[in-house]
Amino acid sequence: MLWLAGRIVRPLSAAAFCGLLWLGSQALMPVVVREAIDDGLVPGDMHAVLLWSAVLLGLGVVQAVSGTVRRRLNTYISLSAGFRTVQLVVGHANRLGSSLERRVDDGELVSVGTSDMASIGNAFDVVGRTVGAVVSVILVAVVLLEQSATLGMLLIVALPAIILTMGYTLRPLHRRQEAYRDLQGELTSRLTDVVAGLRVLRGVGGETSFARSYRERSQRVRAAGERVAGAEALIRGAQVLLPGLLVGAVTWIGARAALSGSVTAGELVAFYAYAAFLVEPLGIFTETADRFARAHVAARRAIAVLALPALPALPAGSAGSAGSAGSAQDTDTQPVPAGARELSDEHSGLTVAPGAFLVVVAPPADGVRLADRLGGYADAPVTYGGLPLAGLPAEEVRRRILVVDNRSRLFRGPLRSALDPHGTADDTAIAAALRAAVAEDVVEALPEGLDTHITADGRRFSGGQRQRLVLARALLADPDVLVVVDPTSAVDAHTEDAIARRLRAARAGRTTVLISSSPLLLDRADQVAFLRDGRVAATGTHRDLLAAGADYRLVIQRETGEAPAGNASSTSLASRGSTE
Repeated sequence: MLWLAGRIVRPLSAAAFCGLLWLGSQALMPVVVREAIDDGLVPGDMHAVLLWSAVLLGLGVVQAVSGTVRRRLNTYISLSAGFRTVQLVVGHANRLGSSLERRVDDGELVSVGTSDMASIGNAFDVVGRTVGAVVSVILVAVVLLEQSATLGMLLIVALPAIILTMGYTLRPLHRRQEAYRDLQGELTSRLTDVVAGLRVLRGVGGETSFARSYRERSQRVRAAGERVAGAEALIRGAQVLLPGLLVGAVTWIGARAALSGSVTAGELVAFYAYAAFLVEPLGIFTETADRFARAHVAARRAIAVLALPALPALPAGSAGSAGSAGSAQDTDTQPVPAGARELSDEHSGLTVAPGAFLVVVAPPADGVRLADRLGGYADAPVTYGGLPLAGLPAEEVRRRILVVDNRSRLFRGPLRSALDPHGTADDTAIAAALRAAVAEDVVEALPEGLDTHITADGRRFSGGQRQRLVLARALLADPDVLVVVDPTSAVDAHTEDAIARRLRAARAGRTTVLISSSPLLLDRADQVAFLRDGRVAATGTHRDLLAAGADYRLVIQRETGEAPAGNASSTSLASRGSTE
C-alpha cells in the first residue's frame, strides 16, 4: 500500500488538499451564519447581512469547485492504484512462468484482478476526504472551545469515543470479510475449472454431480456474505445513531445556554449547524476504516501471489525467471549455436541427437518434468550443443527450443493470428503446417476459414481439433528443437497415424522429441527412449524394445488395451477408438 501511495503521491496530495478545502469550507459556514445573525439580522444591519451572505456564497463556490476536482482526482487515484496492483501481479505471474498454473488457482488471479483491485482502489479513493475530515473536525473543535468550553470539551471527548466504538464494530466485519473472500476465491476457481472442462463433464455425465457441489459451495458463500452484511448493517446503524446522539446533546446544551443568556441566537444556530456538520466527517471516518479493512484483506491476497518465489530455473537475463539469485551482469551468457545441436539432460540421462525424431516413453508426470527441463523451464543440468542451457540468452532459447504440452491454449481473435501470432507466415506456410498437423478439415469447416474469430481457448473446437491446431502453430514456428507432450492423446487412431507420418516428414532435418506411449508414433520414431523411475532404462527402435523389454511391453499394453502382437501399428488401430 505504501509503495502504491508513493507511485501516486502527487495526485494523492492534490486530492488531500482539495478534500481539506471541500470540508474546511463547510466547517466555516456555521461561523459565517453566526456572524450574519448576530451582526446583521439581530441589529437590523442589512449591509452586514449582504456582506456575510457574499462570504457564504464564496465558501459555497470553493466547496463546489474543490469537491468536483477532488472527485475527479479520487477516481484517477482509485483506478491507478487498482490497475497498478494488477500490473504488479501480472508482471510477477510472468516471472513465475510455467510454475504459475501449479501454484496459484485461476480463480485467485481472477479475484485479484476484479474484487481485490476494486477494494484496494477504494481505499485510496477515500484518502482525500479523510484528510479533509480530520482538519475540519480540529477546526470545529477550536471554534467551539472558543465559544463554549462545555461544548468544546464535549466534542473533544465524544468524537474519540464514537470513533473507538466504530472501530470496535469493524473488528468482526474484518474477520467476516476475510472468510468471505476465501470462499469467494474458491468458488471462482471452481467456476473457471468447469468452464474449461465443461465438455469433459458432459462426456462423463458429471453435470448433476458438479451442479450439486457448486450449489453447496455457493450457499456457503451466500451465508458468509450474509454475515458480512450483518456486520455492515451494524456499522451503518452506528453511523446514524452515535452522531445523532451527539447532535442531540449539542443542541440540548446549546439551547439551555441560550435560555440562560450565555450564548447568542447566532451562536445557538452555529452550535446546531456544527453538530449536524459533524455527522459527515464521522461517517467518513467510519467509511475509511471499512474501506481500509477491505483493502487489507485484498492486499494480503495480492501479496500472497507476489510473495511466491520464482522457481530457480535460469538466471536473470537468461531463459528462466527474473527471480533467480543471479543477474544479467554477473552471468556470462553465450550465443546459441546455429543449426541442429545435441540436447542432453543429465538428470534422466537422455541425449537427443541433432535432427533426430525421438519418442520418449515415460509416466505422465515424468514426461512433463522432462519436457520442462529440456525447454529450460526447470532448474536442471541440461546442455544444448555442449553449452549449459542456463547460460544461453533467454530469447534465443525460447526461439530455438519450443515446448508444447496439453496445457497450451488458443487465444481469442482470428484463427490466423492464433496460429501465427507474429504475422510473419503466408497462406502457403500456414496451409503446410495445417496439413502436417492433419488440421485442414478443421479450417475448411469454419465459415470464414482462417479469418474466423475464435473464442478464448478455442472452445468452439473439440479436444482433438484444438490439439491439432496447437500442433500446427508449433510447426509454423519451426524451432530447431520441438518438444511435444502427448500430441495425439485426443485424436482417433486414423488421424493419429496420419499425424505420425506427416509430422516426421515436416520435421525432417529438425530435432523433434515426442513424449508419448502411442504405438503409432513409436513405430515412426528414429529412436525410442524408455524412462523408468525418471531415468533412461533402454533405447532402441520400437520393435527392438518390444522384443527385448518386458517392462516396455507392459507400458504399450496399457496404451493399446491388449498384448502387442504382429504389427504394432495395426494393433493400435484396432484397439483405439475415436475421441474427437
